[in-house]
Amino acid sequence: MLQQSNRHMPTEPFEDGDAVPGAIDFDKLLAIVHRQWRVAAVAVIVMVAFGLAYLLTAVPLYTATTNVMIDQSNSKLADQLSVLGGGLEDEASILSQVELLKSEKIGLDVVDKLDLSNDAAFMSSAGSPVSRVLDLVRSIANISSWFTSHELTQDEIEAKRRAALARVLDGVDVKRVGRTYVLEIDFTSPSPQLAATVAGAIAEAYLTDQLDSKYDATRRASDWLQNRIAELRQKALETDLAVQKFKTEKGLISTNGQLVSDQQLTELNSALIVAQAESAKAKARYDHIKGLIDSGRTDSIVTDALDSSVINALRTKYLDAAKRESDISARLGTNHAQAVRLRAEMDEYRRLMFDELGRIAESYQSDLKVAQERESSLREQVAMATGVSASDNETQVQLRELERESETYRSLYQTFLQRYQEAVQQQSFPVTEARVISAASAPEKPSSPKKALVLALSIVLGGMIGAAIGAFREYRDRFFRIGDQVRDELGLEFLGVVPMVASDAAPTVQEPSDTELHARFIRKVSTVTNFVVDHPLSAFAETLRSTKIAADFTLGDRHPKIIGVVSTLPGEGKTTVSTNFAELLASQGSRTLLIDADLRNPGLSRGVARHATAGLIEALADGRSLKDLLLLNPSTHLAVLPIASRRTVPHSSELLTSPAMDALIKQASESFDHIIVDLPPIGPVVDARAFAPRVDAFVFVVEWGKTSRKAVRSTVLSEPQIFSKCLGVVLNKADQDKMKLYRAYGSSEYYSNRYQSYYRAE
Repeated sequence: MLQQSNRHMPTEPFEDGDAVPGAIDFDKLLAIVHRQWRVAAVAVIVMVAFGLAYLLTAVPLYTATTNVMIDQSNSKLADQLSVLGGGLEDEASILSQVELLKSEKIGLDVVDKLDLSNDAAFMSSAGSPVSRVLDLVRSIANISSWFTSHELTQDEIEAKRRAALARVLDGVDVKRVGRTYVLEIDFTSPSPQLAATVAGAIAEAYLTDQLDSKYDATRRASDWLQNRIAELRQKALETDLAVQKFKTEKGLISTNGQLVSDQQLTELNSALIVAQAESAKAKARYDHIKGLIDSGRTDSIVTDALDSSVINALRTKYLDAAKRESDISARLGTNHAQAVRLRAEMDEYRRLMFDELGRIAESYQSDLKVAQERESSLREQVAMATGVSASDNETQVQLRELERESETYRSLYQTFLQRYQEAVQQQSFPVTEARVISAASAPEKPSSPKKALVLALSIVLGGMIGAAIGAFREYRDRFFRIGDQVRDELGLEFLGVVPMVASDAAPTVQEPSDTELHARFIRKVSTVTNFVVDHPLSAFAETLRSTKIAADFTLGDRHPKIIGVVSTLPGEGKTTVSTNFAELLASQGSRTLLIDADLRNPGLSRGVARHATAGLIEALADGRSLKDLLLLNPSTHLAVLPIASRRTVPHSSELLTSPAMDALIKQASESFDHIIVDLPPIGPVVDARAFAPRVDAFVFVVEWGKTSRKAVRSTVLSEPQIFSKCLGVVLNKADQDKMKLYRAYGSSEYYSNRYQSYYRAE
């Protein structure tokens, strides 16, 4: 298997027209532009021609402009007087006015005011010069209209009116000026005076429509309000009478806006609260004095005890006796008769004090009972009053509903009455919110067509169309043009480009006197098969020398070097390449044998050995000697083994792989340094694949700009034996003029073309 450092099998083949991934190559991009600039130029010229034709036939149009401003000061005054209110304060309102100016209502007002439907200049203004001439010819050709007068029907009048409206709407354009309240009204017409007239009429019709719409709105509002006021007045009276009647039926007596039952309940609640406080106070006093009596303490203080003279006198005597008893007990002893007597007096005083406290406690208890009875009485009264108030409240819910209804109708009646008075005033004082701030004048220059813009757009559009067509052509370019495509698509070396050579009849060679010797010479029918010998300094010869160097570098000192020349499809020029390659080797002194192994279509034999009577088939089938079958080129000493048989060989692959073929190759190896084998194309037949084991290296010939990349790539990937032994690819039949378009700066093709003069000089 051949070993080449730059060989790589493409693992992910690209589809036809796909770009190789990577960074943008501006040289290639410039080359693409260089290739397709003619297409772009033609597209630009065509579009400019269309643009000029349009400019020559287009009718010049004039645009008149008038400006209308929505006056906010008038809007505020109108808001004060109008029942509708609502000044134009937001963008939506401004845009609504824009649509109003472009509406049929305004358009019909302008048509009727200016009588545009009967204006011949306006009705014929939309036509081009060609259409005007055609209309004139039709009117002249209609001879019957010369002698009859036709009165228009109502439908025809309306149709003319609608036609005039359509032309008005087509010619008008309204837009808002920035974020202001100014509206710009433009009207376009072939007549500058007519454009100014219609633009001014549109503004006037808009102002009139504003006044009419306000008057109609206020008039309709006042009529509606008048009817509603009568209904509301009757409703207000009915609901007010219903409130009074309900109060009388339910006995709902109120003072100062409050029911009597509610007032009584409030007062009883207040008295109950006071009684509860008094009961609590009396109970606290009774509980306190009861606790003092139960404890038996004589030093306890009660408010009523301090106010009692009896208790105070008894307490004084008790204290005096206690003092004396303490003094006598200290001097004479506790058992002294006087001390015992004093203690008895003290006990009596204590008993008398507690008896007095008991009487005070009874008075406290009496006060407690009175307070509790009063509280109980008030509680019963509150319960009764609460029931009455609850019943009144349920009734009062209905009363309040009636009162609300009455108040609502009364308020509506007052409001509608006020609005009706305002509406009546508005009818006599209509105010519009818009005014004209810039009147329309007849324009001096046409607004359309804009010649510079049309030409610029024609050039730009032509360039875009040309670029699109060029890009499509580049995308659809499925063929091999340069060496980079060979390396990227196939992973094979690029050996060079063989230009297309004119095929002329070969010059007549003077036949030698020896007829038998003459029969052993080749007879070329075209100069193409001998091109490298006749033009040794041509690009053709340089490509084949590159192929020889690749073979010498790859095969080294192998003897002999068996090189097969193949192609994907028939007609790609492999026979021409193999013949010239063999001639080149022979002219350089190498013993070279050229074998025509295309048993099904022996083009090599037809080109150089039409007179042969025996050849490869006879050597393989009949075992004839190789020396007896070879033809020679007397000038280069190239030996050719042709195919002389004219019969069809269905088993060609078996012949090429037969032992006889092996013996023939072995015999040829003893006499030749190079054996060039012209094999059949590998696409349609399997002969080359069958013969591949006997070949040391292959040269792959691809027709420049004709054979599809996909076909070549699929063929190469499906033949690994041929791929592994392939020296490289030769692009054949290249068009020199077209190839200049693919020579990007820096590429091998660029330098090859640049230094052609150098090789010729040498």
